[in-house]
Amino acid sequence: MPAVTVQHIIKTYNSKKEKVTALNDLSFNVNNGELFGIIGPDGAGKTSLFRILTTLLLADSGTATVDGFDVVKDYKEIRKRVGYMPGRFSLYPDLTVLENLNFFATIFNASVEENYDLIKDIFSQIEPFKNRKAGQLSGGMKQKLALSCALIHRPSVLFLDEPTTGVDAVSRKEFWEMLKRLKQQGITILVSTPYMDEAALCDRVALIQTGSIMSIDTPGQIVKSFGKTLWGVRSENMLHLLNDLNSFDEVDRAYPSGIYHHVIMNDGGNKELLQQYLISKYPDVEIIEIEPDIEDCFMQLMQN
Repeated sequence: MPAVTVQHIIKTYNSKKEKVTALNDLSFNVNNGELFGIIGPDGAGKTSLFRILTTLLLADSGTATVDGFDVVKDYKEIRKRVGYMPGRFSLYPDLTVLENLNFFATIFNASVEENYDLIKDIFSQIEPFKNRKAGQLSGGMKQKLALSCALIHRPSVLFLDEPTTGVDAVSRKEFWEMLKRLKQQGITILVSTPYMDEAALCDRVALIQTGSIMSIDTPGQIVKSFGKTLWGVRSENMLHLLNDLNSFDEVDRAYPSGIYHHVIMNDGGNKELLQQYLISKYPDVEIIEIEPDIEDCFMQLMQN
């Protein structure tokens, strides 16, 4: 049985002006021991999905199970079995690091001592500050404390909602290394993120936009499905270059990405055609063929 099943989940919110669909008929499964990524921008529906799966929010329709238990009928059992790290720091800022950890262990009738082996790689990095109040920790330390608290009762499924948002690059890398070690201990991990580069670190990913899943597969297979030649174009005047690229009839689409603009030509278009169009305005123009990544695939799926 899969660790998580989602079948035709729909969730809407009513505002004063309109009805907003947060989740639009979502269906997917997550395998036991899998590191599964929910990848999408802000407002895509990631947090609503996680709140439904952790029994904090009811869907309008559809069904879901976690560890074999129904998210509505068996919510008490699910809450014993899952760890949840919300997007915002939600621990008690006036309690110390160790007091927060002991508090969450006590809630689940566990102790720090009996499950310390699960969190030692993470907690050892903040243990020197165990008597510091949680509200006085840096962003990266707060994330490590929150992850330790989510793990202290040894959950079978771990939900991490945008755990690296606002964290520096070094802490992001360390955090994902921790997740890989947790996966090796048999914990199923669902992680949501707006960072496309983090998709490559997952076993499988679901690309989500405006509440709908656009693609589910391994990162490698998603990239292989791109199916177009992708050109990187740059010159000194990047702003005008982008406008001119999007004005060219032979260009399907162009968008900024790092130090290059990424360009996809219409069928029959090639580098020579692009060079001829640009060279008179941009004598310094550089055009190279580049490998697509998850972000390029996401942009293509949105266009389609």
